[in-house]
Amino acid sequence: MLPEALKSSIQEQLGLGIRKAIPVHGGDINRAARIELESGKSVFVKWNASAPDQMFATEAKGLQLLGSADTELVIPSVILQSDSFLVLEWLSEDEAKNDTSFEFGRHLARLHRNSSDSFGLDHDNFIGRLRQRNNRHSNWPDFFAIERIEPQVKMGIESGKLTRSVLRNAEHMYRRLGSVFPNEQPALLHGDLWSGNYMFTQAGKTSIYDPAVYFGHREMDLAMTRLFSGFSANFYEGYQAEYPLEEGFELRKDLYNLYPILVHANLFGGSYCRQAENIINRYA
Repeated sequence: MLPEALKSSIQEQLGLGIRKAIPVHGGDINRAARIELESGKSVFVKWNASAPDQMFATEAKGLQLLGSADTELVIPSVILQSDSFLVLEWLSEDEAKNDTSFEFGRHLARLHRNSSDSFGLDHDNFIGRLRQRNNRHSNWPDFFAIERIEPQVKMGIESGKLTRSVLRNAEHMYRRLGSVFPNEQPALLHGDLWSGNYMFTQAGKTSIYDPAVYFGHREMDLAMTRLFSGFSANFYEGYQAEYPLEEGFELRKDLYNLYPILVHANLFGGSYCRQAENIINRYA
């Protein structure tokens, strides 16, 4: 299942032969496997022959940024990176499923304490296979409207997935954002934090991966954990114990989740399109 050219490239760059490759499932965009090397060590590889330019390079940068942050979260280290593949440290999951969600919540809160002087990042990256713009802004409402929602709305309209009337309603919504979002400093975000992008390791820690990093409002990460479930009550208790949220988060979470819903609408269509339009209409 491992393409011969990919196998040869990895062997050549690592200077080690590959014994076997075991498929790893979970992503919609790339193929992935655990590779057993002749040395006995295992590594993780994901690949995509038609990956957008810089997709794996910016993912590697994101992992390195998360790894440099002041947190106890485990971030897989980057071993190899090219235009069409990424090789990472292999982390073994806790097969007993021992729940360390409380500590996970605390450590995510500590990640969010890592800040910047502006919202955004010094480079664009990707969420899924869609380019994610990260131009810097001094305030969150402008960043959210201009860099997150506007590009996705325009993409959806151009493809016919969204109706043209949503553009006018989105513009009305933008004018309200300053009165909706709490005023907080930029926080280092994972950026795509759903249940498929974390695991509890055999060492009793929590690992996060597949990021779409930037400095944004910390409630973005928390809202996305509520979008597809997979996070226990202990996780939120741990977060609140370390870095309590402002009141009213439950009323704001759907607005934050407008961004990943629009991303899913543009990637997959279907009911995500109506969900996105309903949220925009509600806040217009």
